[in-house]
Amino acid sequence: MMDWTDRHCRVFHRLMTRRAMLYTEMVTAPAIVHGFKPRLLDYSEAEHPVALQLGGSDPRELAQATAMARDWHYDEINLNCGCPSDRVQSGCFGAVLMERPALVADCMRAMAQEAAVPVTVKCRIGVDEQDPAEILPRFIETVAGAGVTHFVIHARKAWLRGLSPKENREIPPLDYPLVLEMKRRFPELTICINGGIASLDQAKDLLAQGLDGVMIGRAAYHDPGRTLIGADALWGEDFAPDAHAVVQAMKPYIAAHLEAGGRLHQITRHMLGLFTGRPGARGWRRVLSEGVARPGAGLALLDQALAEVPVVEVPGVEVPVVELPGA
Repeated sequence: MMDWTDRHCRVFHRLMTRRAMLYTEMVTAPAIVHGFKPRLLDYSEAEHPVALQLGGSDPRELAQATAMARDWHYDEINLNCGCPSDRVQSGCFGAVLMERPALVADCMRAMAQEAAVPVTVKCRIGVDEQDPAEILPRFIETVAGAGVTHFVIHARKAWLRGLSPKENREIPPLDYPLVLEMKRRFPELTICINGGIASLDQAKDLLAQGLDGVMIGRAAYHDPGRTLIGADALWGEDFAPDAHAVVQAMKPYIAAHLEAGGRLHQITRHMLGLFTGRPGARGWRRVLSEGVARPGAGLALLDQALAEVPVVEVPGVEVPVVELPGA
Protein backbone atom coordinates (compact mmCIF):
# COMPACT_ATOMS: atom_id res chain seq x y z
CA MET A 1 0.00 0.00 0.00
CA MET A 2 2.97 2.30 -0.55
CA ASP A 3 1.82 5.76 -1.73
CA TRP A 4 -1.75 4.82 -0.76
CA THR A 5 -2.28 4.64 3.00
CA ASP A 6 -0.71 7.94 3.94
CA ARG A 7 -1.95 9.88 6.95
CA HIS A 8 -4.73 11.63 4.98
CA CYS A 9 -6.03 8.27 3.81
CA ARG A 10 -5.94 6.87 7.34
CA VAL A 11 -7.89 9.81 8.77
CA PHE A 12 -10.51 9.27 6.08
CA HIS A 13 -10.69 5.54 6.84
CA ARG A 14 -10.92 6.11 10.59
CA LEU A 15 -14.15 8.04 10.09
CA MET A 16 -15.74 4.82 8.81
CA THR A 17 -14.54 2.43 11.51
CA ARG A 18 -13.62 3.09 15.12
CA ARG A 19 -12.18 -0.36 15.80
CA ALA A 20 -10.15 -1.60 12.82
CA MET A 21 -6.36 -1.34 13.11
CA LEU A 22 -4.98 1.01 10.47
CA TYR A 23 -1.51 0.45 9.01
CA THR A 24 0.87 3.08 7.68
CA GLU A 25 2.61 2.80 4.36
CA MET A 26 5.80 0.82 4.68
CA VAL A 27 8.52 3.19 5.90
CA THR A 28 12.10 1.99 5.64
CA ALA A 29 14.23 1.89 8.76
CA PRO A 30 17.09 3.84 7.07
CA ALA A 31 14.64 6.62 6.16
CA ILE A 32 13.60 6.99 9.80
CA VAL A 33 17.15 6.77 11.16
CA HIS A 34 18.59 9.31 8.71
CA GLY A 35 15.55 11.29 7.56
CA PHE A 36 13.18 13.97 8.83
CA LYS A 37 11.17 12.00 11.36
CA PRO A 38 8.07 14.21 11.70
CA ARG A 39 7.40 13.98 7.97
CA LEU A 40 7.65 10.19 8.12
CA LEU A 41 5.99 9.50 11.47
CA ASP A 42 3.46 12.25 12.25
CA TYR A 43 -0.20 11.30 12.24
CA SER A 44 -3.50 12.46 13.71
CA GLU A 45 -4.46 11.22 17.17
CA ALA A 46 -7.82 10.34 15.62
CA GLU A 47 -6.14 7.48 13.75
CA HIS A 48 -5.70 5.21 16.79
CA PRO A 49 -5.41 2.26 16.79
CA VAL A 50 -2.67 2.61 14.18
CA ALA A 51 0.37 0.46 13.38
CA LEU A 52 3.70 1.60 11.96
CA GLN A 53 4.89 -0.74 9.22
CA LEU A 54 8.65 -0.86 8.82
CA GLY A 55 10.83 -2.14 6.00
CA GLY A 56 14.38 -3.28 6.53
CA SER A 57 16.70 -6.21 7.16
CA ASP A 58 19.40 -4.81 9.44
CA PRO A 59 18.55 -5.69 13.07
CA ARG A 60 20.53 -2.76 14.45
CA GLU A 61 18.91 -0.24 12.10
CA LEU A 62 15.41 -1.63 12.72
CA ALA A 63 16.03 -1.39 16.46
CA GLN A 64 17.09 2.25 16.05
CA ALA A 65 14.00 3.06 13.99
CA THR A 66 11.75 1.34 16.54
CA ALA A 67 13.34 3.29 19.39
CA MET A 68 12.99 6.57 17.49
CA ALA A 69 9.31 5.87 16.80
CA ARG A 70 8.50 5.41 20.51
CA ASP A 71 7.74 9.11 20.95
CA TRP A 72 4.99 8.83 18.33
CA HIS A 73 3.09 6.22 20.38
CA TYR A 74 2.00 3.86 17.65
CA ASP A 75 -0.10 0.92 18.84
CA GLU A 76 1.94 -1.72 16.99
CA ILE A 77 5.20 -1.99 15.04
CA ASN A 78 5.00 -4.31 12.04
CA LEU A 79 7.86 -5.65 9.91
CA ASN A 80 6.95 -6.12 6.25
CA CYS A 81 8.18 -9.44 4.85
CA GLY A 82 5.68 -9.55 2.02
CA CYS A 83 6.13 -6.62 -0.37
CA PRO A 84 7.42 -7.84 -3.79
CA SER A 85 8.45 -4.43 -5.14
CA ASP A 86 11.77 -4.16 -6.99
CA ARG A 87 12.68 -1.32 -4.63
CA VAL A 88 12.49 -3.57 -1.58
CA GLN A 89 14.19 -6.53 -3.25
CA SER A 90 17.23 -4.40 -4.07
CA GLY A 91 17.43 -3.44 -0.41
CA CYS A 92 17.03 -7.05 0.80
CA PHE A 93 13.74 -6.56 2.60
CA GLY A 94 10.08 -7.18 1.93
CA ALA A 95 9.13 -10.58 0.47
CA VAL A 96 12.75 -11.60 -0.13
CA LEU A 97 13.01 -12.06 3.65
CA MET A 98 10.87 -15.19 3.32
CA GLU A 99 14.16 -16.80 2.27
CA ARG A 100 15.89 -15.64 5.47
CA PRO A 101 13.75 -16.59 8.50
CA ALA A 102 16.73 -16.57 10.87
CA LEU A 103 17.51 -12.98 9.87
CA VAL A 104 13.86 -12.02 10.38
CA ALA A 105 14.02 -13.55 13.86
CA ASP A 106 17.11 -11.47 14.64
CA CYS A 107 15.36 -8.34 13.38
CA MET A 108 12.25 -8.99 15.47
CA ARG A 109 14.27 -9.73 18.59
CA ALA A 110 16.14 -6.43 18.18
CA MET A 111 12.92 -4.49 17.54
CA ALA A 112 11.17 -6.03 20.55
CA GLN A 113 13.97 -4.84 22.82
CA GLU A 114 13.27 -1.24 21.79
CA ALA A 115 9.49 -1.35 21.45
CA ALA A 116 6.92 -0.34 24.04
CA VAL A 117 4.14 -1.99 21.99
CA PRO A 118 3.71 -5.37 20.25
CA VAL A 119 5.97 -6.15 17.29
CA THR A 120 4.34 -8.15 14.50
CA VAL A 121 5.20 -9.64 11.11
CA LYS A 122 3.41 -9.43 7.76
CA CYS A 123 4.58 -12.12 5.34
CA ARG A 124 3.75 -14.18 2.26
CA ILE A 125 3.27 -17.96 2.15
CA GLY A 126 6.55 -18.22 0.25
CA VAL A 127 8.48 -16.90 -2.75
CA ASP A 128 9.55 -18.22 -6.13
CA GLU A 129 10.25 -21.98 -6.11
CA GLN A 130 9.68 -22.43 -2.37
CA ASP A 131 7.05 -24.97 -1.32
CA PRO A 132 4.70 -22.94 0.91
CA ALA A 133 3.58 -26.03 2.83
CA GLU A 134 7.20 -26.50 3.93
CA ILE A 135 8.56 -22.97 4.14
CA LEU A 136 5.66 -21.20 5.86
CA PRO A 137 5.52 -23.31 9.05
CA ARG A 138 9.32 -23.21 9.25
CA PHE A 139 9.29 -19.43 8.85
CA ILE A 140 6.60 -19.00 11.52
CA GLU A 141 8.30 -21.36 13.95
CA THR A 142 11.67 -19.63 13.54
CA VAL A 143 10.30 -16.10 13.93
CA ALA A 144 8.02 -17.10 16.80
CA GLY A 145 11.17 -18.36 18.53
CA ALA A 146 12.22 -14.70 18.77
CA GLY A 147 9.07 -13.92 20.76
CA VAL A 148 6.75 -12.84 17.93
CA THR A 149 3.17 -13.93 18.59
CA HIS A 150 1.27 -12.09 15.82
CA PHE A 151 1.52 -12.87 12.09
CA VAL A 152 -0.43 -11.37 9.18
CA ILE A 153 -0.14 -13.78 6.25
CA HIS A 154 -0.80 -12.76 2.66
CA ALA A 155 -2.13 -16.05 1.30
CA ARG A 156 -0.25 -15.82 -2.00
CA LYS A 157 3.25 -16.77 -2.97
CA ALA A 158 5.35 -13.87 -4.34
CA TRP A 159 7.28 -14.41 -7.56
CA LEU A 160 10.27 -12.11 -7.22
CA ARG A 161 11.53 -13.11 -10.67
CA GLY A 162 9.05 -12.86 -13.52
CA LEU A 163 6.07 -10.96 -12.09
CA SER A 164 5.56 -7.25 -11.44
CA PRO A 165 4.33 -6.05 -8.03
CA LYS A 166 0.84 -5.59 -9.53
CA GLU A 167 0.88 -9.11 -10.99
CA ASN A 168 2.04 -10.45 -7.64
CA ARG A 169 -1.18 -9.13 -6.11
CA GLU A 170 -3.36 -10.94 -8.64
CA ILE A 171 -1.74 -13.86 -10.47
CA PRO A 172 -0.34 -16.24 -7.83
CA PRO A 173 -3.28 -18.33 -6.56
CA LEU A 174 -4.67 -17.73 -3.10
CA ASP A 175 -4.22 -20.53 -0.58
CA TYR A 176 -6.55 -19.78 2.31
CA PRO A 177 -6.53 -23.43 3.51
CA LEU A 178 -2.78 -23.19 4.16
CA VAL A 179 -3.22 -20.12 6.37
CA LEU A 180 -6.06 -21.87 8.22
CA GLU A 181 -3.74 -24.82 8.72
CA MET A 182 -1.16 -22.49 10.29
CA LYS A 183 -3.74 -21.45 12.88
CA ARG A 184 -4.46 -25.10 13.69
CA ARG A 185 -0.74 -25.85 13.84
CA PHE A 186 0.12 -22.83 15.99
CA PRO A 187 -3.02 -22.24 18.08
CA GLU A 188 -1.11 -20.14 20.61
CA LEU A 189 -0.23 -17.53 17.96
CA THR A 190 -2.38 -14.74 16.55
CA ILE A 191 -2.80 -15.61 12.88
CA CYS A 192 -4.46 -13.08 10.57
CA ILE A 193 -5.10 -13.47 6.86
CA ASN A 194 -4.65 -11.06 3.95
CA GLY A 195 -5.07 -11.27 0.18
CA GLY A 196 -8.10 -11.11 -2.10
CA ILE A 197 -10.60 -10.30 0.65
CA ALA A 198 -13.15 -7.98 -0.89
CA SER A 199 -16.17 -7.88 1.43
CA LEU A 200 -17.18 -7.94 5.07
CA ASP A 201 -19.11 -11.17 4.48
CA GLN A 202 -15.91 -12.82 3.27
CA ALA A 203 -14.07 -11.51 6.32
CA LYS A 204 -16.77 -12.88 8.64
CA ASP A 205 -16.53 -16.29 7.00
CA LEU A 206 -12.77 -16.48 7.48
CA LEU A 207 -13.04 -15.40 11.11
CA ALA A 208 -15.72 -18.04 11.67
CA GLN A 209 -13.24 -20.66 10.49
CA GLY A 210 -10.94 -19.84 13.39
CA LEU A 211 -8.60 -17.10 12.20
CA ASP A 212 -7.84 -14.26 14.60
CA GLY A 213 -8.08 -11.38 12.17
CA VAL A 214 -8.53 -10.29 8.58
CA MET A 215 -6.54 -7.58 6.81
CA ILE A 216 -8.26 -5.88 3.88
CA GLY A 217 -6.01 -3.80 1.64
CA ARG A 218 -6.98 -2.87 -1.92
CA ALA A 219 -10.73 -3.37 -1.40
CA ALA A 220 -10.67 -1.04 1.62
CA TYR A 221 -8.97 1.59 -0.53
CA HIS A 222 -11.04 1.25 -3.71
CA ASP A 223 -14.41 0.51 -2.08
CA PRO A 224 -14.24 1.80 1.51
CA GLY A 225 -17.98 2.41 1.72
CA ARG A 226 -18.68 -1.32 1.53
CA THR A 227 -15.64 -2.71 3.33
CA LEU A 228 -15.13 -0.22 6.19
CA ILE A 229 -18.59 1.17 6.89
CA GLY A 230 -20.18 -1.53 9.00
CA ALA A 231 -16.89 -3.26 9.85
CA ASP A 232 -17.35 -2.45 13.55
CA ALA A 233 -20.14 -5.03 13.66
CA LEU A 234 -17.31 -7.58 13.81
CA TRP A 235 -16.68 -6.22 17.32
CA GLY A 236 -20.40 -6.18 18.14
CA GLU A 237 -20.78 -2.44 17.55
CA ASP A 238 -23.26 -0.75 15.21
CA PHE A 239 -21.20 2.28 14.16
CA ALA A 240 -22.01 2.60 10.45
CA PRO A 241 -22.34 6.21 9.22
CA ASP A 242 -23.58 7.03 5.75
CA ALA A 243 -20.87 8.00 3.29
CA HIS A 244 -22.31 11.54 3.05
CA ALA A 245 -21.72 12.00 6.77
CA VAL A 246 -18.13 10.85 6.33
CA VAL A 247 -17.54 13.51 3.65
CA GLN A 248 -19.04 16.20 5.87
CA ALA A 249 -16.83 15.10 8.76
CA MET A 250 -13.75 15.37 6.53
CA LYS A 251 -14.41 19.03 5.74
CA PRO A 252 -12.73 20.61 8.80
CA TYR A 253 -9.67 18.41 8.24
CA ILE A 254 -9.53 19.37 4.57
CA ALA A 255 -10.02 23.06 5.39
CA ALA A 256 -7.13 22.97 7.86
CA HIS A 257 -4.95 21.19 5.31
CA LEU A 258 -5.69 23.84 2.67
CA GLU A 259 -5.13 26.63 5.18
CA ALA A 260 -1.68 25.14 5.89
CA GLY A 261 -0.80 25.31 2.19
CA GLY A 262 -1.77 21.76 1.18
CA ARG A 263 -3.56 20.79 -2.00
CA LEU A 264 -7.05 19.33 -2.23
CA HIS A 265 -5.89 16.41 -4.37
CA GLN A 266 -3.61 15.17 -1.60
CA ILE A 267 -6.73 14.18 0.34
CA THR A 268 -9.51 13.69 -2.20
CA ARG A 269 -7.52 11.17 -4.26
CA HIS A 270 -8.16 8.75 -1.39
CA MET A 271 -11.89 9.47 -1.42
CA LEU A 272 -12.73 8.69 -5.05
CA GLY A 273 -14.04 5.19 -4.34
CA LEU A 274 -16.27 6.13 -1.42
CA PHE A 275 -19.55 5.79 -3.34
CA THR A 276 -18.60 2.81 -5.51
CA GLY A 277 -21.70 0.92 -6.57
CA ARG A 278 -24.09 3.71 -5.60
CA PRO A 279 -26.06 6.00 -7.93
CA GLY A 280 -24.00 9.10 -8.68
CA ALA A 281 -20.63 7.46 -8.02
CA ARG A 282 -19.38 8.24 -11.51
CA GLY A 283 -20.36 11.91 -11.16
CA TRP A 284 -18.63 12.10 -7.78
CA ARG A 285 -15.40 10.77 -9.26
CA ARG A 286 -15.65 12.91 -12.40
CA VAL A 287 -16.19 16.22 -10.59
CA LEU A 288 -13.35 15.60 -8.15
CA SER A 289 -10.93 14.26 -10.76
CA GLU A 290 -11.54 17.06 -13.25
CA GLY A 291 -11.70 19.89 -10.73
CA VAL A 292 -8.80 19.35 -8.33
CA ALA A 293 -6.20 20.72 -10.73
CA ARG A 294 -7.96 24.07 -11.03
CA PRO A 295 -6.43 26.98 -9.10
CA GLY A 296 -8.14 27.51 -5.76
CA ALA A 297 -9.92 24.14 -5.74
CA GLY A 298 -11.40 23.69 -2.27
CA LEU A 299 -14.48 22.74 -0.29
CA ALA A 300 -16.83 24.17 -2.92
CA LEU A 301 -15.60 21.50 -5.34
CA LEU A 302 -16.23 18.84 -2.69
CA ASP A 303 -19.82 20.09 -2.30
CA GLN A 304 -20.25 20.07 -6.06
CA ALA A 305 -19.08 16.46 -6.26
CA LEU A 306 -21.24 15.43 -3.31
CA ALA A 307 -24.32 16.89 -5.00
CA GLU A 308 -23.93 14.18 -7.66
CA VAL A 309 -24.78 11.46 -5.13
CA PRO A 310 -28.32 11.06 -3.72
CA VAL A 311 -28.48 11.31 0.07
CA VAL A 312 -29.28 8.23 2.13
CA GLU A 313 -30.13 9.20 5.69
CA VAL A 314 -28.67 7.09 8.49
CA PRO A 315 -30.15 8.44 11.76
CA GLY A 316 -28.37 8.38 15.07
CA VAL A 317 -24.80 7.96 13.80
CA GLU A 318 -22.37 10.79 14.44
CA VAL A 319 -18.94 10.96 12.87
CA PRO A 320 -16.16 12.65 14.88
CA VAL A 321 -14.35 15.74 13.62
CA VAL A 322 -10.61 15.22 13.12
CA GLU A 323 -7.72 17.63 13.33
CA LEU A 324 -4.42 17.94 11.56
CA PRO A 325 -1.47 16.23 13.32
CA GLY A 326 0.96 18.39 15.19
CA ALA A 327 4.21 19.54 13.65
